[in-house]
Amino acid sequence: VGLPAARFDRGQSGSALLDTLGWALLGALVAGAVAVVAVVCRRGRSENRLDRELDAHLVRRLPLAALLLFVLALLYGGWARPGWTSEGRLSGDTAFGTVALVQGLLVIALAVVAHLLHRSRPDARAAVRGLGGPVVAMLACALGGVMSGGVAQRVSDWMDGTGAFLEGPPVLLTWQASVIPPLLVVVLLMCAALARHTLRLARAERDAVEADHPGETGDPGRTRRIALTRAMATLTDRAPLLVAITSTATLLLGAGALVGALTTGQVPGEAARGTYAVVQGAAQTAQELGSWLIGLGFILFVTWGRRAYKDASARRTIGILWDVGTFWPRAAHPFAPPCYAERAVPDLTWRMAIWTRATGGRLVISGHSQGSVLAAAASWQLEPSARKRVALLTYGSPLERLYGRWFPAHFGPDALASLHEEVDCWRNLHRRTDPIGGPMRLPGDAGPAVDRAPLKDPLTYGRTELHPLPAPILGHSDYQADPAFAEERARLLARLRPEVPAPRHTGGAAASVPAADDATGNC
Repeated sequence: VGLPAARFDRGQSGSALLDTLGWALLGALVAGAVAVVAVVCRRGRSENRLDRELDAHLVRRLPLAALLLFVLALLYGGWARPGWTSEGRLSGDTAFGTVALVQGLLVIALAVVAHLLHRSRPDARAAVRGLGGPVVAMLACALGGVMSGGVAQRVSDWMDGTGAFLEGPPVLLTWQASVIPPLLVVVLLMCAALARHTLRLARAERDAVEADHPGETGDPGRTRRIALTRAMATLTDRAPLLVAITSTATLLLGAGALVGALTTGQVPGEAARGTYAVVQGAAQTAQELGSWLIGLGFILFVTWGRRAYKDASARRTIGILWDVGTFWPRAAHPFAPPCYAERAVPDLTWRMAIWTRATGGRLVISGHSQGSVLAAAASWQLEPSARKRVALLTYGSPLERLYGRWFPAHFGPDALASLHEEVDCWRNLHRRTDPIGGPMRLPGDAGPAVDRAPLKDPLTYGRTELHPLPAPILGHSDYQADPAFAEERARLLARLRPEVPAPRHTGGAAASVPAADDATGNC
């Protein structure tokens, strides 16, 4: 917005005052970019030293400063300049092309480093063969690019009206928006393949469902529902493949868009003129459809956010994603939301340490879903003497299934195996219908010692005196309603009972403390 006006002001017919303001605005933009880079580099320094100064003066104020610069650029670019008529496209092709090229090269370099690290310490369960970080980085860069392209194209169409005098946004942004339809075709094909595989797996699971409930009268409809729930729960394990293919297609399509924009200097529809009718039609359709899909995606995003306020299930799903995204300290991402684990983990660790030291007692830490991650993180922070007085009871836990696969350096098999050795005892409950929780899969004898056999879900297949109505399929919820939970907790308490003083006001020998009872991670 500001560069074309600044270029005119520097000419012979420009205003000296506006020229000075243009240079000041350009200097502010450069200073803001330098500040962002400096903050990103400094935020990775350490988490051992508290630094409120940087957060207060830079990280929290940079978004406001960026908004202020945007408003100033609009005012400066929209100021009346007699004798000047805008023409051509909005500038920015060089800047956007440089950003896209640098992002692509950084992602490729990150992928090479991640591949070498994975080869040095291979982990068969690591997501995308250790390339989870580069894959997510590629998708993040692509999301920023296509959102920029789509918004710019929609605003250009709105300002142009009848299409008589504006040529549109920078060429590269139009190319980036145009790659959305072919990318969606790739994603839809993968979803269709996953749906077909899921249905085949569901049919294969029907025999296993009936085998889990021998001696009961079969109900084909109920068997199909249970089998389909089990099959759909396995989609979590196939998500890395979907993400990897999407990221690879995004990298290739993004590279094609960059090459097309730089070599032709024209939008896809114009660049395809004179070619085959099919190619020209596909290019024109992708160009027009891409910007509309961006607008539709933005509307769906706002609608989903609004639905979270009214729908408990949608709010729970968003809460799960939010918990995973805000678990890690902001040293990994300086502009991320505040990390709740920086407070929850030390608080839980302090309570555990105070109990064991003040009473000489022992603890059973019970954690569900994200609460199991907090329980493991807090146990790692304890002194070895206190850690030996702690037993873990996890259920519906994503420790290995999600965290262990995507963050193997912190939650990989070596880390989980060492935790099992350092605590007094650890038991883990999971269901085959749970799309989030799963077994810990520790090697050797530690595996069966930690993981109980998959719990039955539903608890009963048909109607019984205790369950006159059909028992619901619980999936990720209500683990504490399963008799296996009370059984395992009683076993852990009995194991901790010797030489443990009775807590005040309870008369018991050991304490059972829930780390969290749901996916929100509330202690």
